[in-house]
Amino acid sequence: MNKSKTTNPEKQIKAHSLSVPEDTSPGRADRCLTDILSGQISRSSLARMIRQGQVLVDGLRIRPSTIIRPGQLVIIEPGEEVQDIEATSFDDPEPNVIFEDNDIIVIDKPAGLVIHPGAGTRPPTLVDLLVKSRPEMIGIGESGRWGIVHRLDKDTTGVMVVAKTPIAHQELSEQFRKHSNERVYLALVRGNPNLDSGSIEKELGRSRTDRKKISTVTRKGRSAVTHWMVTYRYGSVSLLEVRPQTGRTHQIRAHLASIGLPILGDRVYGIRSRRQKSRDPIINRVGLVLKRQALHAAFLAIIHPVSRQALEFSSDLPADMQAAIKAL
Repeated sequence: MNKSKTTNPEKQIKAHSLSVPEDTSPGRADRCLTDILSGQISRSSLARMIRQGQVLVDGLRIRPSTIIRPGQLVIIEPGEEVQDIEATSFDDPEPNVIFEDNDIIVIDKPAGLVIHPGAGTRPPTLVDLLVKSRPEMIGIGESGRWGIVHRLDKDTTGVMVVAKTPIAHQELSEQFRKHSNERVYLALVRGNPNLDSGSIEKELGRSRTDRKKISTVTRKGRSAVTHWMVTYRYGSVSLLEVRPQTGRTHQIRAHLASIGLPILGDRVYGIRSRRQKSRDPIINRVGLVLKRQALHAAFLAIIHPVSRQALEFSSDLPADMQAAIKAL
């Protein structure tokens, strides 16, 4: 991964007004103004300034998608307090896009990709990669988490939807808050449950002994419900179909571990002793091909935030989980 940095362009450009040249072709504000101010500011930085109300056209606030026309008066007022977003180029390709329109983008998230910037994370994150080619997403939702309405853990793979407009962000966030959408995960777990299906209804919160972990033994728990069903049994390993009714942090991982069915490869909730490792050759064999938690978001159903159409998206089991099943 190569990464090149430049000085924050927003701190180079000075506050001023300009008239859109007569030979300018009508087009998106973020693109047109970037061309007019060639060399002074990046398109992504300008789009964010527009979102923050620092750019006025004919005295009115605009959106990055607002059409700019010749002769209009543009006033740019960089604020004193400006978030530092580097003009960064990434060689990493963005994840596979399952579906995209003007309002949403649905991606097939690979393992190892962090969703958004945070303490201890290194770019590029999913947000970095999406905003690189879609600067109009800057300003949608929470700062630095542009467009994010739900999350998958770094090493969890599968279907994920991201909002591209304020309306889409609001509507999708509400669907996830009310749990009105449908999500189905596939998980390879250690253990062979007596029942073919079940539900886990245990509150989740920060662990009393490890603040980095989520636990069912906590002082301040929040309600959480997870439904599971055995899809296939491989002796000491089972493939489960998991349907979370709520959406708590690490919910599936912590819930399954709490009933003795930890996800294979989970370095936080599925740690085994050396004695356990040496006793189970089946699990040891799987460990040779599986280097992360075997959890995959296989299916997502939502209502489109604008058209109100029911949409369903799916993702095939990733190669490492397929290899683990072959090893079993």
